[in-house]
Amino acid sequence: MLYTAIIFGLISSLHCIGMCGPIAMMLPVDHKNPSKKALQVLIYHLGRLTSYGILGLAFGLLGRGFYMAGIQQQLSIAVGVGMIVLAVVPEKILANYNFSKPVYRLISRIKSSLGAQFKRKTPDAFFTIGLFNGLLPCGLVYAALFGAIAMQNVTLGIAYMILYGLGTIPMMSAVVYVSSLLSMPFRSQLQRVVPIVTVVIGVLFVLRGMGLDIAYISPSNLNLFVQANANCH
Repeated sequence: MLYTAIIFGLISSLHCIGMCGPIAMMLPVDHKNPSKKALQVLIYHLGRLTSYGILGLAFGLLGRGFYMAGIQQQLSIAVGVGMIVLAVVPEKILANYNFSKPVYRLISRIKSSLGAQFKRKTPDAFFTIGLFNGLLPCGLVYAALFGAIAMQNVTLGIAYMILYGLGTIPMMSAVVYVSSLLSMPFRSQLQRVVPIVTVVIGVLFVLRGMGLDIAYISPSNLNLFVQANANCH
């Protein structure tokens, strides 16, 4: 299911240009030196990928706990349902439950320091901006974290989130060079695709958990290795 991460990242980036695009546009890149500008953008993305990797580590550990409990199939179904819910329920309704309130408090505390980074052009400044950018609350990042949990493995959890981040790089890089990508009509057209693909990926996770014996999509032996390990003892 790792392939869903980069696909999801590519599609999520259509949403990212509205949420995080302004941050990318504000990067203090050197517009007079194309090579230096490209390097600065790359460092910014490395910061974002580092954040996603850390999140993947945390949620991969959580998924590992579920794996050890032997409920990996149920978890895959729950993850798929969670993705579908995030895709079909309007963000305004989800916002009423304040899931991200603690995160917003944290972000508000680092706003001043993040703002200071935009005044600098050193490599560490670009990395720090990317690092904080990757931690910004986002419903689609939450959906990707569901995928990291479903990997039931720390390494795969990290890989899932990094692949997700890699998928967002093309569009997030494009907004640095082509600001017209942030025009409202363009964003509205592209963002219609996001919930559809999110639902499709959610359905894939549900099918994976159902064990329907469909090659590469819904294998029937998800928990056989758990039983085999138990028998060895």
